[in-house]
Amino acid sequence: MASLASSRPLLGATTPGVRVTRSVRHLGPNWYASVMGTSVVGTAGAALPVTVPGLRTVCTAVWALSLAMLLTLLAARAAHWRRHRDQARAHLLDPAVAPFYGCLSMALLAVGGGTLTLGRDWIGLPAAVALDAVLFTAGTAVGLAAAVAVPYLMVVRHRIDQASPVWLLPVVAPMVSAALGPLLLPHLPEGQPRQTLLIACYAMFGISLLATLVMLPLVFGRLVLDGPLPLALTPTLFLVLGPLGQSTTAANAFADSAARVLPETYAHGFAAFAVLYGVPVMGFALLWLALAGAMVVRARRAGMGFAMTWWAFTFPVGTCVTGAEGLARHTGLDAFRWLAVALYVLLAAAWLVAGVHTVRGLVSGALLAGPAPAAAVPSPATARTR
Repeated sequence: MASLASSRPLLGATTPGVRVTRSVRHLGPNWYASVMGTSVVGTAGAALPVTVPGLRTVCTAVWALSLAMLLTLLAARAAHWRRHRDQARAHLLDPAVAPFYGCLSMALLAVGGGTLTLGRDWIGLPAAVALDAVLFTAGTAVGLAAAVAVPYLMVVRHRIDQASPVWLLPVVAPMVSAALGPLLLPHLPEGQPRQTLLIACYAMFGISLLATLVMLPLVFGRLVLDGPLPLALTPTLFLVLGPLGQSTTAANAFADSAARVLPETYAHGFAAFAVLYGVPVMGFALLWLALAGAMVVRARRAGMGFAMTWWAFTFPVGTCVTGAEGLARHTGLDAFRWLAVALYVLLAAAWLVAGVHTVRGLVSGALLAGPAPAAAVPSPATARTR
């Protein structure tokens, strides 16, 4: 089965023209996970319920890095589709790669959300609103398309042996739209436009949540019946945290916005829902974090080396940080404040480790080439007899 580790990054050989052609042939959509993981470090850090001098400036710089990474990957992926359409079609028909098209949507949305929360400090509010509107619209369209197209391909074209946590990627993308859409509400005209966007975000919350409830039992059943994942894929267990933390974040975002957009009755309902839904889901997220962490420790002891799957340690944990931050606002409990801080420390450490290993792999060339060719089968030996 192909994996995140099988895709290769952006740079290639020595000659500029040859470099681009060789490098982008094996550039898969999984690389958008690095953009997501970088962006969430900035946005989650900016919302921490503690005061740290200089933290916002650092987080804004991290957002700017994620924007640069997004633009670079968009250009590289466009070259991939233009020059290597056979490989691009092969990615769509590969059940281990196709789900990562959800990462494109989430990368667009994550950077767009960071533009309004952080980028506005450097580029100004009008430019931030315009950029987020473009990225949110594009990311939502891609996410909804992936949420339909990838499951369709899984049913009619893919040949699948076992369930995988990566199946969650296309269906969690609408939840990211649901969580980040409310940021645009203050910049829309009052009345119907704001109400429509908020209700649309709530609908995408339902799309993603119900699809996750369909997928998650398959993933856990695969673990129980067939045992641990292959070593390189073990970090993908952290992907389960994505819909859990992001749905908690979305529920709190609805509560923050509903009082200014919807009638009082619905506003109170959203405020209650944020806590009644968010607390038990965050509890399950912590349970899964412990389980996935134990599986990763086991895999590491068994010899798990670095692969691009390590970026799964970042964005899903970041959604749990923002979920805990929202619960801290709406419950006033110090326990959620310190939970958010503890999870953010874990997120920052995971991001640094994944980032350092990725840069090292790029510099050394270990991540630059395509998949290794299959070993040649030796020809049968002949012996002379006397």
